[in-house]
Amino acid sequence: MSTSVDSTESDHLGTSGQKKSGDKVVAMLGNPNVGKTSIFNRLTNLLAKTSNFPGTTIDRRIGRVELSDKKSITLVDLPGMYSLEATSPEEEVARDFVLGQSDEAPDAVLIVVDATNLQRTLFVARQALQQSRPTVVAVNFIEAARRRGIEIDLNILSRKLGCPVVGVSARTGEGFDRLKSQLAIVLAGPALPLLIQGGSPECPPTPAENVLTVISDDESCGSCRVCPFADGHLWAAALARESIRDGSVVSDETADRVDQFLTHRFIGPVVFAIVMVLAFSLVFSFAQVPMEWLDNGFGMLATWVSRFLPEGDFQSLVVDGIIGGVGGVMVFLPQIFILFFMLAILEDSGYLARAVVVVDRWMRRVGLPGQAFVPLLAAHACAIPAIMATKVIENRRDRLAAIMVIPLMTCSARLPVYTMIAAMLFPSNPMYAAILFASAYVLGMVAAFAIAFLLKLTILPGEPSPLILDLPPYRAPSIRNALRYAYERGWTFLRDAGTVILMISIVIWALSTYPKLSDERFADEMASRSVAVEQLSESELDGVRAAADQEHAIIGRLGRVVAPVFEPLGFDWKISVGVMTSFAAREVVVSTLSILYGLGPEPEEESSLQNRLQAAKYPDGSPVFTTATCVSLLVFFVLAMQCLPTQAVTKKETGSWKWAAFQFVYMTMLAYAAAFVAYQTISLVS
Repeated sequence: MSTSVDSTESDHLGTSGQKKSGDKVVAMLGNPNVGKTSIFNRLTNLLAKTSNFPGTTIDRRIGRVELSDKKSITLVDLPGMYSLEATSPEEEVARDFVLGQSDEAPDAVLIVVDATNLQRTLFVARQALQQSRPTVVAVNFIEAARRRGIEIDLNILSRKLGCPVVGVSARTGEGFDRLKSQLAIVLAGPALPLLIQGGSPECPPTPAENVLTVISDDESCGSCRVCPFADGHLWAAALARESIRDGSVVSDETADRVDQFLTHRFIGPVVFAIVMVLAFSLVFSFAQVPMEWLDNGFGMLATWVSRFLPEGDFQSLVVDGIIGGVGGVMVFLPQIFILFFMLAILEDSGYLARAVVVVDRWMRRVGLPGQAFVPLLAAHACAIPAIMATKVIENRRDRLAAIMVIPLMTCSARLPVYTMIAAMLFPSNPMYAAILFASAYVLGMVAAFAIAFLLKLTILPGEPSPLILDLPPYRAPSIRNALRYAYERGWTFLRDAGTVILMISIVIWALSTYPKLSDERFADEMASRSVAVEQLSESELDGVRAAADQEHAIIGRLGRVVAPVFEPLGFDWKISVGVMTSFAAREVVVSTLSILYGLGPEPEEESSLQNRLQAAKYPDGSPVFTTATCVSLLVFFVLAMQCLPTQAVTKKETGSWKWAAFQFVYMTMLAYAAAFVAYQTISLVS
């Protein structure tokens, strides 16, 4: 799992993808789920960049590795692939890189295979070895294989493959020093003799003595009657049996029984729902204390700054605009970090792959292909890389259907909004807050399935392609990798969202402050409202003046213009302004509300955003954030398209603005209608 950034160059590869002087380039190759990324993270000490292959939007991770001979190499982590006979855009760019067809060929190849499933993962290793490049094979999960009673003879593997073979464990760090030394040896010395012969795809030559040959009558295998795919898989099976000391590949019957339970037609969805609710409850429970620390920290910072700055607009800009706006969103960072940590644990353990099987039954019925599950899952981090990941879906109809519904998945930008609403509705009940949180996720998924079904019946008719999925083995999750992933997501949120929030917070503060309301104009307005100013206490007068200043400013005037549109949803003019600003970026609504409800007469008296929102009142004294309003706001943000960069990516990937416009229109209409129904229904029954 890696964080995607739009970059065309890195520290070690030029814009053309060619290596710079000094470092040699090693391509890292292997099946999905063999732990390539975990090995890459350990080798690069978690310091790497993600860039695009030249001329594409497909990611490759690039990092620098210090070898045992004090020299360094540039390691390129390629997308996972099952065969060099590429069947997807990701596999094509990985194949072209390994073969040197799109860039300068790599100096060596590091192949990663799975010790718990050698037979499956050796096939692509054979194809890579046929390219006659210096190669090292890393057998990952070596400690997991031992626990399952699998003892692999690495010497036999090395002799048969004709290259160094190293047993490693990305989880414990076992074997990494030897792996680095073997990489240094193969890069420094002459190429080893090739034991696995290559040939044309149509008619490969007779393999060497350690390679099995199968004669096939299938015409698709060519006139030479040697099927390269059957040949390769039989060879992999034979080599796996020979390398495992007891002479057989151990099957995990326990894992099969667990799979039957977790992927059961009826039990599977129930287990999935329970796992999600428990995960979210842990998010709220563990994040409560660090959120309070951050909240108190920003409050103390605002109080400290206000003491050193003279009263006036500059103090208000710093305290209310910058600290209040940015701090209002940053306090949710612990929940974002813990949520992605939990998701990484579930994925690393192998459970999320089983969830794919459970969800696929529903996806196919509504017109979504099984291949869309991975992009839909990635959309819970960000819709932009998820839409780009739909390249793996070959059928254009299936790909368009996935792109249209991906933004309905809950992304990290929505999390501060969900957390804010859950905290207001259930401030002292983490379990209820977790259920509300999970319900928001479920609502997005249900809406995506419903829209996909309507698209299937209307503008995108047809049946989706079937799901072909290789279930990874169950493993003890790596805390290190989970922390790495959570750190990446948290840092991305701070880097990308933080800069946008800072900019918009300053703009919102300015629009909320200017033009100024003169004392004479204020007195006239109070007289027109029949407000006896002289009967108000000093604090009450300051509060009334602050509200009048906001309504007189540009933001108040804009709010009154858009307020009638959102009034049926239960939104006041401040919430309406927050909704409008959030169409640029969802998370901005939190900073906007923090500013609009935080601008007051005494900035030194800081309170949390939750307390300020709960204390907000209409002029008649009724609360602004009722249960109906909170639920309406939550539903709106679950379903609305509020991300301009996502719209740009939709246009790029579909090749037309009409699909991006359609996506924006239908999601906005859906969000408005659903929020209207939610608000009116709850208002009637409450």
